[in-house]
Amino acid sequence: ELRLPAEVVARVAGQDEEMSTSFRSLRLMLGLALFLVFASMASLFESLRWPLIIMLTVPMGLIGAIVSLFITGTTINVLVLIGVVILAGIVVNNAIVLIDAIGRRLGEGQSLDAAIIDAGRERLRPIMMTTSTTVLGLVPMALSRQAGSELRVPLAVTVMGGLTIATVLTLIVIP
Repeated sequence: ELRLPAEVVARVAGQDEEMSTSFRSLRLMLGLALFLVFASMASLFESLRWPLIIMLTVPMGLIGAIVSLFITGTTINVLVLIGVVILAGIVVNNAIVLIDAIGRRLGEGQSLDAAIIDAGRERLRPIMMTTSTTVLGLVPMALSRQAGSELRVPLAVTVMGGLTIATVLTLIVIP
């Protein structure tokens, strides 16, 4: 709305320009990471079905991250996007642990229902241990109020909220 003389040019620069460049780079990195994870899982499982099911956990993590950011009033910045990349890796790992156990049981001839129940019982503890150690390990970072904590808190909030919600949803939705 500012009326400038014709010889004056205004453009976004400085920190806003750098943040825009960083967001583009991180989106590309996240997309590439998800593609590479999917491709490696497809070659490992020799199937597209299992990797697709596993990749469904990533949006569940994003739901948790968005909810936690909303609840805490944290704005999206570069460290939030780095937290999303970390979150995606952990969530995919948890899903691989569960899906691999189900696949092994199906290969042994169990019915789908029995394989899901047995794998869920066997893998619940490792999945919960991964989640709880990560979330509890990030509590000091999330609660920190020291100088520079404004950079670390969004990353911790993203991973903690996303991982908590994704773990619950993974254990319910994936089976």
